[in-house]
Amino acid sequence: MLKKSIGQLLIDKGLLTDQVLKNAQSEASKARISFEQYIVESGLVKGEVLAALFAEQLNIPYFETISDNFADAETLSKVPLKFLREHGVMPLKEKGKLSIATADPTDFQPLDELMLLYGGNLPLVVSTRKIIIDALNHYYPLETSEDMIDDLEEENEMGELSFGDIDEKDILNAANDAPIIKLVNYILFQADKRGASDIHISPQEKEIRVRYRIDGVMKTVMTPPKRIQGALASRIKIMSNLNIAEKRLPQDGRIEIKISDKSIDIRVSVLPVKFGESIVMRLLDKGRGFTDLEKMGFGERDMKAINDIVGNPNGIILVTGPTGSGKTTTLYSILDRLNTSDVNIITVEDPVEYQLAGISQVQVHEKVGLTFAASLRSILRQDPDIVMIGETRDAETAQIAIQAALTGHLVLSTLHTNSAPASITRLIDMGVEPFLISSSVIGVIAQRLVRRLCNECKESYHPTQELLTTLGIKAKASTITFYKAKGCAECEDLGYRGRLPLFEVMKMTEDISRLTMERSSTTVMRQQAHKDGMQLLVTDGINKVQQGLTSIDEVLSVATVYDEAA
Repeated sequence: MLKKSIGQLLIDKGLLTDQVLKNAQSEASKARISFEQYIVESGLVKGEVLAALFAEQLNIPYFETISDNFADAETLSKVPLKFLREHGVMPLKEKGKLSIATADPTDFQPLDELMLLYGGNLPLVVSTRKIIIDALNHYYPLETSEDMIDDLEEENEMGELSFGDIDEKDILNAANDAPIIKLVNYILFQADKRGASDIHISPQEKEIRVRYRIDGVMKTVMTPPKRIQGALASRIKIMSNLNIAEKRLPQDGRIEIKISDKSIDIRVSVLPVKFGESIVMRLLDKGRGFTDLEKMGFGERDMKAINDIVGNPNGIILVTGPTGSGKTTTLYSILDRLNTSDVNIITVEDPVEYQLAGISQVQVHEKVGLTFAASLRSILRQDPDIVMIGETRDAETAQIAIQAALTGHLVLSTLHTNSAPASITRLIDMGVEPFLISSSVIGVIAQRLVRRLCNECKESYHPTQELLTTLGIKAKASTITFYKAKGCAECEDLGYRGRLPLFEVMKMTEDISRLTMERSSTTVMRQQAHKDGMQLLVTDGINKVQQGLTSIDEVLSVATVYDEAA
């Protein structure tokens, strides 16, 4: 017999008052959902708190995580994934013993059905709905790519090849779709599951190579046979609203799908190559958040410089680096800092990568003439205080951005250069007058992404004396523990998991302004910026090596050692 209800336990622990409890019960009844579901969805109680209370009330185990020790593929495959996800339940098996994980032990119907299926009164464990759904998405056994390809070839031989329609459904619920649809969905799902930023489908002479870019590194994941090349390309084109008959010209499109109830925006590029059509897909998680500026990994000096720069009421702040170096994330972290009710912020992007409340975001659409430059001319008539330009691609965009900065606006944008000082010479090369640059640009942030060492398997070692001398840290090497990548099951034998940024922050000082007017070289500007206190990319990298976050090899793969750094 239950000692106390969940509601009473919440009151006893001071999590709800009597009145809030009554209101919640009333609202849950109106919405025709359980009281427990209502209080979690409305934010009154966190899911993990409710799960712990269920465990206390029913005297059953509470699982904070569900590991692969409990995920048995054969057991899971007996129940449709849709049923398990809809009800927030998951059959578990450890050492031959079955149990059921549930987010709501009071929802008896799915529990009774599972017990009937598995033939017994199985013990329960409780966890949060999020943990259960994440475990299902991770461990539920999908068909292998080999099975899908076999089905696809069989369908092709019978002359019944179906490309299907694209709609808003979650691709994990597409169990009964045609083989080509399942194969493409599998490629997309695995890319999201493994944290890939890009999918590359490259036709070779005798096969197709499918690769994921994970943490900046390409990895081959499957090599389907050449004969399904046409079907694979056509399915992706249909999803992207592209012309499946056009195989001679490049095409660009976009796909919006759901994976595990998560919205994913995919930019698609199709390019004719020697053995067919090369397809590259960039994955953008529309629900992905961005990091607070203080938590991005800036050093103490760089953080102070950033605060000084973003505190200006007008001027241009540039974030520079190669494609995929996290520039947009940094821009949005700055915008989040500046986003208050008393300022009007407008962005021009291609595509809009983050949703930020209170900001007007313009999506570039070059096919109808809505370019960066055209958008900028229009939004300046919208009385903005702060303008963010996704990328300064040409002289026209640069000129408009500078004019906006000189007329009292704070402008943020990105640029493709190798270092912060190189941004100045890049603008001059674009045809912008040096005096306009020196009077409008207030700061430049250069950045790179390096892979983070896997904490489970990184191992210490001693670098060579020559390398330590080159990096300028030979004298203090005895006080530093250096780590290198090893590889384990947790990181798929790569030795790295995730990435972290390296930064170089340059303020427009009087000396840098003077050198800009003199059209000085990037080398001279870098030396002066270093004298003014700028920390070089490689120096920030060395600092993160000393913290045990990354390896020397990773830092040297993205940053150059200059004399000033040593």
